[in-house]
Amino acid sequence: MEILQHIIEFILHIDKHLADIIHDYNSTTYFILFAIIFAETGFVVTPFLPGDSLLFAAGAIISANPNTGMNIYLLALLLIVAAFAGNTVNYLLGAWLGDKVFKPGNRILKLEYYHQTNAFFEKHGGKAVILSRFVPIIRTVAPFVAGVGRMPFGRYSLYNIIGGVAWVVIFLFAGKFLGGLEFFKKHFSLVSLGIILVSVIPAVVAAINSRKKKTVA
Repeated sequence: MEILQHIIEFILHIDKHLADIIHDYNSTTYFILFAIIFAETGFVVTPFLPGDSLLFAAGAIISANPNTGMNIYLLALLLIVAAFAGNTVNYLLGAWLGDKVFKPGNRILKLEYYHQTNAFFEKHGGKAVILSRFVPIIRTVAPFVAGVGRMPFGRYSLYNIIGGVAWVVIFLFAGKFLGGLEFFKKHFSLVSLGIILVSVIPAVVAAINSRKKKTVA
C-alpha cells in the first residue's frame, strides 16, 4: 500500500521529481528516462510506471528550463528506441510464456487486464498495437497479448514502430509547446491526472462493450 502511495505521489508531482532528477543527475537523466519507458512498455508486470505524464513533463521542463542542457530531439530518439525495444521484449515474453500467467486473484498480472486488452484487440484489430500506446495499462499488456496470440512478428513490428514514434513525439512535444504556459505550470498535477484519465477512457469503453456482447451472447 505504501509503495502504491509513493507511485501515485510521484505521478501527481512528476514535474517536480523530474526537475530534481535532471538537476541531480544531469546527462544521466537520458538513461533514467530510457530505463523507465523501456520498463513500462517492456515488462508486463510494470503497468504502474508513468508514461504519458512522464513524456509530457520531460518536454515541459526542457522547454521551460533551457539550462538543463538536455536536447529534446536526442531525448525523443532515445525514448522511441526504448519504446520500440520494450514492446518487442514484451511481445517475445508473451509468445514464450502464454496467457497462463494471468490468473484470478493475481495482484500484478490481473486477469481483468488481460480481458480488457483482448476487448481492445477485438474492437481495433491490429491497429490496437498502435492505439494501445496511448492507453495506460493496456499499453503494457497489449504487446504481451499480441505475442500470446502469435501476431506475425513483421506485422507487429510495423505497428510497434508507428505507435512508438507517434506516442513519444506527441506527448514529448506537447509538453514542449504547452508546458511553458502559465496555466500548465500552476496546475501541472491536475494536468498529469487529466492525461491519465483521458487515456484510460478508450480501454474502459472497450471493456464495457465487450462485456455487453458476452452478456447478449
